[in-house]
Amino acid sequence: MTTDTSERGLERLICTALTGSRCDPGAAGSEDDAPARSASWICGAPQDYDREYCVDITQLGAFLRDTQPQATETLALDEDGPTRRRFLARLQGEITKRGTIDVLRNGMKHGPVALDFFYGTSTPGNSRAGELYAANRFSVTRQLRYSRDETQLALDLALFINGLPIATFELKNSLTKQTVADAVQQYVRDRDPREKLFEFGRCAAHFAVDEHEVQFSTHLRGKDSWFLPFNRGWKDGAGNPPNPDGLKTAYLWKQILTRDGLTDILENYAQVTETKDPKTGRKSAAAIWPRYHQLDVVRKLLADVRANGAGRRYLVQHSAGSGKSNSIAWLAHQLIGLTHDDVEAFDSIIVVTDRRLLD
Repeated sequence: MTTDTSERGLERLICTALTGSRCDPGAAGSEDDAPARSASWICGAPQDYDREYCVDITQLGAFLRDTQPQATETLALDEDGPTRRRFLARLQGEITKRGTIDVLRNGMKHGPVALDFFYGTSTPGNSRAGELYAANRFSVTRQLRYSRDETQLALDLALFINGLPIATFELKNSLTKQTVADAVQQYVRDRDPREKLFEFGRCAAHFAVDEHEVQFSTHLRGKDSWFLPFNRGWKDGAGNPPNPDGLKTAYLWKQILTRDGLTDILENYAQVTETKDPKTGRKSAAAIWPRYHQLDVVRKLLADVRANGAGRRYLVQHSAGSGKSNSIAWLAHQLIGLTHDDVEAFDSIIVVTDRRLLD
């Protein structure tokens, strides 16, 4: 069967892989389009997105009611009134100040109430933590109209965790003679970085995707936006290898954007860092999302240590400018406490480097 690689076809393909449903905007559910029982994502509805506060109010409300009913009963999430608006304004302010990743990791206080917005990976044997992790609501929304002013502008896809936006997508296809480069240009030219959804720290990543390649940016700045490849590489070069089972870029939604895969990135890789210029004293913030080769090498090394323990040797080659420092830091951080046969594999982690910056 021929794969539909039109933009609409790609939207449906990604949504079906994540949720078991095409998630057609405004379409009535049918038996053929019903989510599969094993699906780990939920179809979001475009009309549930609150453009003023940048949240999927339905998914956010459902998560809070399911996991923290006593803490949230005073938030009046079911009606658009002053109480709910004060809560959403508080949430938006915390995201603006700290970023979505930090709010997901650490929650926030609203008056006397402490609220959690995400439950991380549970430790083995902790059934309650496992139940809370399972209660997280990962949702994908097609044709998200995001602008408060230009109400017809829409993104192809947006991903949410418990109602908070985490990633956006622009999709292109070669059938219309458009490629990932056109998706990048759409972000650069047509997506106003002053829109709340595109503010720094609001989404962890913005993806430009076609059937051959993936690129991403962590900070949209108009013509100054910077996109990096998120490709697997092919024959010691750029791009992606052929996929006998579908599109070359299917690894993105089948391997990277699973519940567990995305949780791992949010817990151990994605972050906002702050640096200080020693000459001017000015502070600047940067959002970090791992590139594919960084994520791949760290996960492979961790998996090998879990399986075989300490004592093996590895050679990892990164080209200049490909993020060796972050790969080293991510690996060292996660080797701490890593177990093999229920025993910690390492007593200490030592990094030897000639680069003062790595400190």
